[in-house]
Amino acid sequence: MTTAALSPITLSKAALFEAQAVKTSARRNRLLSLPALIIIGIFGVLPLLIICVYSFLAAAPYGGVQWQFSTDAYLNFLFQRDIFDDTLQFTPDFLIIYLRSFLFAVVTTIICLLLGFPTAYFMATRPPAQRNWWVLLITIPFWSNLLVRTLAIMFIIRDEGLINDALLALGVIDKPITMLYTNFAIQLGLLYAFLPFMVLPLYSSLEKLDFRLIEAAYDLYATRRQVLWRVIIPLSKPGIIAGCLLVFIPALGAYVTPLILGGGVHLMIGDLIAQQFGSGRNWPLGCAQALILMAAVLVALYFYVRNTSGKVQHG
Repeated sequence: MTTAALSPITLSKAALFEAQAVKTSARRNRLLSLPALIIIGIFGVLPLLIICVYSFLAAAPYGGVQWQFSTDAYLNFLFQRDIFDDTLQFTPDFLIIYLRSFLFAVVTTIICLLLGFPTAYFMATRPPAQRNWWVLLITIPFWSNLLVRTLAIMFIIRDEGLINDALLALGVIDKPITMLYTNFAIQLGLLYAFLPFMVLPLYSSLEKLDFRLIEAAYDLYATRRQVLWRVIIPLSKPGIIAGCLLVFIPALGAYVTPLILGGGVHLMIGDLIAQQFGSGRNWPLGCAQALILMAAVLVALYFYVRNTSGKVQHG
């Protein structure tokens, strides 16, 4: 029987049945996503709302907040009131810590990209039977806690550590080189902690690369540099973008690494915010600093992703 032979009543019943099936499927999908939405709401949205509310309250003398509306937390980010005449004075201390943290995060991302891209390309060009073993080697650091790994680095680079002991035994140096509690120690710790976050997305992108395109480029007399910049890198940009985001964002808010390897002397944003909830006893200021950091990251990521996504689609 053809569609033309069907009566209008039969067609309307079929359309009604199809609409009910679509509604049932949509209702089922909403019910399936309900547990995840509840978890996101309780552990993600609700704490963020609490932080937003606390940032506009007054600080209590011994920690906590007083339920009085105040914008002093945001004002104190760049200004301090004089204790004598109550005038505002510009104090760039917090801003300097933020800029230092951004610099650490940017340098960490760049170096991880420079080290991670050749590593991921090497892994992607291995025989399929060997690739899983290389992925396993990259993920081995995740088997232990970040605190334990950071303490291991501290024992290696301290004055009585493995590096200085080896250099002294070889006669290369006469006295230990001070590496611990310096910017170098923090940068080394960040690189060690976040390098796998760069390698794995790059490997996932390069593994799907059609290497016949590389062979075709060589057949067209392209040099290795041209193949790299015009074939491999454009096709692996999704992995590059994902790796940069996975490294930059957590490196920007790192807490354990600068605290242990920096000795509390070279503060980063994570240490600064933690101080406000600890010894500083200024919860509104800590909440404001966290929101300012989140807003700055979101704005930067918006422009970064918008610019790079267009290039990826064009490529």
